[in-house]
This record gives sequence, structure tokens and C-alpha cells, in this order.
Amino acid sequence: MIGAIAGDIIGSVYEWHRIKTKEFPLFSPRCFFTDDSVLTIALADAILTEEDYGKKMKEYYHRYPDAGYGERFHQWAQSRDSQAYNSWGNGAAMRISPAGFAFDSLESVLEKAAEFTAITHNHPEGIKGGQATAAAIFLARTGHSKPEIREYIETTCHYDLSQTLDDIRPDYRFSESCQKTVPQAIISFLESTDYEDAIRNAISLGGDSDTLACITGGIAEAFYGDVPEVIRKKALDILDDPLRRITETFFDKYLLTLNHSIF
Repeated sequence: MIGAIAGDIIGSVYEWHRIKTKEFPLFSPRCFFTDDSVLTIALADAILTEEDYGKKMKEYYHRYPDAGYGERFHQWAQSRDSQAYNSWGNGAAMRISPAGFAFDSLESVLEKAAEFTAITHNHPEGIKGGQATAAAIFLARTGHSKPEIREYIETTCHYDLSQTLDDIRPDYRFSESCQKTVPQAIISFLESTDYEDAIRNAISLGGDSDTLACITGGIAEAFYGDVPEVIRKKALDILDDPLRRITETFFDKYLLTLNHSIF
């Protein structure tokens, strides 16, 4: 999960100052954690405590009201009503990484990803984005190859992963949709050589950089087995104490030794 959080933090300064290159300082002095990290950690907290994720999201929203949420999420989090709002936004995928690490079968990962996503993002494309991200993480952490992950996502989730980053980059623009974020984030992982390279790939597309890198980072962490110590430490240092504590507790329980059983 720290892979997703580190991706969010590294990408935070490029969301509105987008770049089309892999050559950039990994951590800017202006880096910060966004709603992507807050809601990811809220899900980790809900899984650890077996509490309702909808309530946790609202709790974390009120603790971190200025983290950069979308307008519809603001309205949902501030309302007494907890009805989902049929969103297909990429928020469905950026917060789901804990589900890919915490459950022991592909079936349960898909079920939980749909359940957690549908609290707000109950549009079919929102649910698909959450499930595709969580499934890629599960497959990556259970020893599947990149071709196997690609085939599963293309066959089951019907995302086209045939483009290369060089094909995508020139015309790619900012998008808040799962449809135009999740496939590109997965391709960023598929073309990577290690965790850092995956993050650089995602940010170099010049899109919704923190969310792209957050999604890519969770998958890359699962596949490569860890986040480099210098990156992990820097990201944890940027979190405040409560967020860091939940992140470390989740890591100790679910990620300390990645489970490489085959589904």
C-alpha cells in the first residue's frame, strides 16, 4: 500500500503542472499527500478494524477536509445521506490498493473491491476500475507474470492494453475517468523495469499525475516485492502521525511478507 501512497505524493506536484518526460526530481520540496492517500489509508483502517468503509471515509474526510477531493465526493462526505452517486471517476481505483493486498483469493479481492468501490462509485465503469486495479495487485503479489496480468485484465475487464507509453504520451490529456486512467496506469506498470521506473512512467504521461502514479505504484509494489527504502521512508515522513501509524500497521500485517500462492 505504501507504493500507492508514495506514487500519490510524488505525483502531487505534477497534477496541475503536467510533464511529458521521465526526467524529473523524484521528491520535490512541494510534495504532499492528497485525497488519494487519505482515502487509501481510510480503507486500510476499515479493513484492519473491520469497520464500515463508508463511515471511515466520512471520518477521514472531516479530519482532512482540504486534501483535494472531487466536488461530488465533497457533497457526499458532507451529507447525512450515504447514497452512492453513480460515479465512474478514477477515485474508484486510486483508493482500492489495500483490497488487493488484504484478501487471500482473487474471488474475494474482486468481491471486496466491488463492495468498497460501490459505496460511492457504483457506475459499472467505476466498479470495473476498482476491480481491475485490485485484481492486478493480487495477481502481481501472487507471482503472476506481466503477460499473465495483461491477459487477465484485457480478457476480464476489457481494457485495451495494447498501446505503448510512447503511443499514449503525445496526445494524452488529464482525465478524471477510470476509462482513461486505469488502462494507462496499468500500462505504466507493464512497461516498467522497477518500482521507481513505474512511477516515472505514470507521471510522464502528463495526465492526472498523482492518481495515475497512485494506481501504478500499488501494482508495482506488489510485483516487485517492495518499495525502495529511500522512497518508502520519504513518503512515510510526509504523512502525519495518524496516517503513518495506520500505514505501518497495515504493512506489518499484510505486506511484510508478500504471499506468493497461486489463485
